[in-house]
Amino acid sequence: MRRTWAGAVLGTMLFAAGCATNPVTGRTELALISESQEIAMGQQAAEEVEASIGVVDDAELNAYVQRVGETLARASERPHLPWRFRVVDDPTPNAFALPGGFIYVTRGMLSLMENEAELAGVLGHEIGHVTARHSVQMISRQQLAQIGLIAGMILVPEIARFGDLAGTGLQLLFLSYGRDAERQADDLGFKYSLQQNYDVREMPDIFQSLARSSELAGQSPLPSWLSTHPLPQERIERISAMLTEVTPADRRLETAAYMQRVDGLVYGQNPRQGFFQGSTFLHPELRFRLDFPQGFQLANLPSAVQAISERQDAVVQFTFAEGSAAQAASAFRQQQGVRTGQARSERINNIPAVIMPFEAQTEGGALAGYAAYIEDGQRTYQLLAYSAAQNIRAYENAFLATINSYQRVSDPAVLNRQPAKISAVRLPSAMTFNEFMRRYPSSIDAQELALINQITNLSAQIPAGTWLKRVQ
Repeated sequence: MRRTWAGAVLGTMLFAAGCATNPVTGRTELALISESQEIAMGQQAAEEVEASIGVVDDAELNAYVQRVGETLARASERPHLPWRFRVVDDPTPNAFALPGGFIYVTRGMLSLMENEAELAGVLGHEIGHVTARHSVQMISRQQLAQIGLIAGMILVPEIARFGDLAGTGLQLLFLSYGRDAERQADDLGFKYSLQQNYDVREMPDIFQSLARSSELAGQSPLPSWLSTHPLPQERIERISAMLTEVTPADRRLETAAYMQRVDGLVYGQNPRQGFFQGSTFLHPELRFRLDFPQGFQLANLPSAVQAISERQDAVVQFTFAEGSAAQAASAFRQQQGVRTGQARSERINNIPAVIMPFEAQTEGGALAGYAAYIEDGQRTYQLLAYSAAQNIRAYENAFLATINSYQRVSDPAVLNRQPAKISAVRLPSAMTFNEFMRRYPSSIDAQELALINQITNLSAQIPAGTWLKRVQ
């Protein structure tokens, strides 16, 4: 089991506090971690991001984003960092920076953009958070809060990452910076893009689209851009004011190169990785379904499906297990800190399973729940359902109902479900957006299609040769 980023933070806090010179401002500031420790933290967090969220399986697209980001970063105040840029497989429009130069943009963010200049603006903004050491500053200021968080984590390795019932392990990967830090990142991103001759006039356009994009998040474990990047109108106005000082020139858009890279990119939720219908989770590739408790917040991650109660005091987690159901159950019982009740070998919808109650003692109190191991063909799954011990009676029936809902799926409508994908179109002639939709039908509605094409007037004439996106 990987240590969480929070755990890495705690380890670095054991080093003596000191001062460092900010690479951007030149000012001396308090820094509880060195640059080497910052990089180590970022590497650990990057491993968690890629394991828990997943990187888009498109080597050319990731190499393209790496080239654009690295070109900006190598001309920044911290060119020597191990800069890494990747596209994570999530439909929520967002981008985020981890300490030490590890930067991610979601495929949902790419779906909103029109050209490489916009991509450079977003990546430049995130690079600015790293070069100005914003995360280091926040971690230094929040040392006591971080230590308090770690103290509440479950001591049992198998369920440590879900010890905080609010799911803060994932949230730690998305720092929410203050307004001054966001302004500084805007200014730095603007500067880095301008240095590479990108058309910085595109920056307000992508920020305006992001302000309208919250409806694209869907059932995703990631927060939207607005949750992690406060976007008051004042910030867009500041960038617009900065544009008045930029000398008009033939600056880079690279629209064709960008559109050709996102052509074929999965749009929205990818049902081949599993999808929700209400509170029911269905997986076409693995051919099963599972009913989660009503009212729980649902998240489908590459390594697990997770549900958290509305009051954030109960968790259901479904993931893979090693060995047979009996072997996996035995390994769980042998963990230090876990006390289990009698294990029952049963058949759930004619599928062999082992179910047992358990209790686990944590620094923050006792947990109670059920561990179930379901052996479906060549795969064994683990289902953990637990809450604070004093609340187990309130959730017990819901936990057992979820465990007993597992069944195989044979419905062709589920098994054959395919993701929608972006298709890039270069207009052969001038037309309105309404005409474009009639000529090139899409699987999403007009409002959403206009949003990802940054169109606000559906009846305005669009010149021939313009690149637009459709979704099929």
